[in-house]
Amino acid sequence: MAITRLGGATAITGTIPQGNIANASLGAVTALPGAIATGKVLQVVTGTTSSSTASSAGSFVATSLTANITPSSSSNKVIVLVNGGEGDTGAAGRGMQPSIFRGSTNIGNGTAGMTTIYSAGSRIQGNMSCGILDSPSSTSQVTYTLYFKSAVGAVTFNANSCLTTMILMEVAG
Repeated sequence: MAITRLGGATAITGTIPQGNIANASLGAVTALPGAIATGKVLQVVTGTTSSSTASSAGSFVATSLTANITPSSSSNKVIVLVNGGEGDTGAAGRGMQPSIFRGSTNIGNGTAGMTTIYSAGSRIQGNMSCGILDSPSSTSQVTYTLYFKSAVGAVTFNANSCLTTMILMEVAG
């Protein structure tokens, strides 16, 4: 479509063909309209631990890995990432399963955890990294904690006191 000038330098209408826009001018764009904010990371919070937790119970127990975030809008989401966290089965035939809790609510897999470390033939020490996208629907402070449970026998989270990190990222909804 042709460009038409209607009454002044600022009153131009029409469509400019894509081939006529120089890449250099696109590179000079420093901001986008506010309506394009969906998916933008608004804040990042971390929590760390190097403490260990042992359990032989068949139910989820809290580790010392926790982090708090206060979402700026109830429509925003929170990406929760756990990196590290050695799971130690201690002996053959034992297993453990981590999960992420928001407050007292298991937002991972409520029965089996988010992954399983199981030692069929001998003691296993494995990484318990996991993550989830959560919709807390809140503008109040939200606490996320890594829990785990023993699938079989006595097991230990972070037996060798490795540094484990939880990263929370608020994403615009």
